Amino acid sequence: MAFYRPDGAMGTILQERLRELEGQGRPGLADQLAVTWLRYDTSLIGRADGLDPAAFWTLPPAGASWAGGRSMYPASVVKLFYLAAAEAWLQRQLLEESPELRRSLADMIRASSNDATGYVLDLLTGTTSGPDLPPAALAAWMAQRQLVNRWFARLGWPEMEACNLCQKTWGDGPYGRERQFYGPDHANRNRLSTDATARLLHAAMAGAFVSPPASARMRDLLRRPLDPALRAADPENQVDGFLGEGLPVGARLWSKAGWMSQARHDAAYMEVKGHRPFLLVVFSEGRERAQDARLLPQLAAGLLQACALDSAALPVDERAASEQQRPGGLPLQ
Repeated sequence: MAFYRPDGAMGTILQERLRELEGQGRPGLADQLAVTWLRYDTSLIGRADGLDPAAFWTLPPAGASWAGGRSMYPASVVKLFYLAAAEAWLQRQLLEESPELRRSLADMIRASSNDATGYVLDLLTGTTSGPDLPPAALAAWMAQRQLVNRWFARLGWPEMEACNLCQKTWGDGPYGRERQFYGPDHANRNRLSTDATARLLHAAMAGAFVSPPASARMRDLLRRPLDPALRAADPENQVDGFLGEGLPVGARLWSKAGWMSQARHDAAYMEVKGHRPFLLVVFSEGRERAQDARLLPQLAAGLLQACALDSAALPVDERAASEQQRPGGLPLQ
């Protein structure tokens, strides 16, 4: 069962927005992306503070998805999960609090540093990169590198079942034992779905992941400035070309983007005056989509319209459709 409550009207709107974007010179778009969209009546920030964790998960938000369970290479979005694991390890005293750990976590999220990510994953798993290993040593090393996967599996989130969180992120690619670990056809690459990513971001924004203080630290690193001058001064701003670019100045944004030659992704929670808060995770894959800097901003802007507090500004289909009615057209996956 999904952690959110599927809303038929939102599903219709999402399908229509994707149809519009596909018709703007993006043939085959529906097969190249996955989307999970959640909408809230009030701010999600700190909503779980003071609640029993089990009670929080009995309050599902309204949402919709397109291929939300499809596993895709997550690029740097996986760093959000390594941040979450680090907070969990600290809570269990499996990691020692230190300025160097905090510096690496900040660089991993704010600047999307691959070097910092490698250091964090080494700390989480007790492994290091290096030359090829013989079979027995490699098997032990590989088992150790599965610690993050095993921990997320114990959470019991069904969205995590097809995910894989065990690889570092690279500029040029893996070498030595890291390349061995990928397998001959890179079959062991990281994999994530937009549903799994949305669940983690939903929990962190609400204060329901690990603890309210841990969630607050995660939120602090995910906060993105929308001021044009600050964005222009930061080559790794993770706003331009991503979901945040579709928001007006004055909005509030928390996000983690991922971008490489075959993928452009973003996971974001957004608050805009006069609109309901919403959370949006979009993964798009293929060389064309990776180079498409307008897709994510346009989708965010289109779904923002559907979050307007003034019902008169909402599309007619949203005001008329019920959760039990799902018009024809592209079926939700």
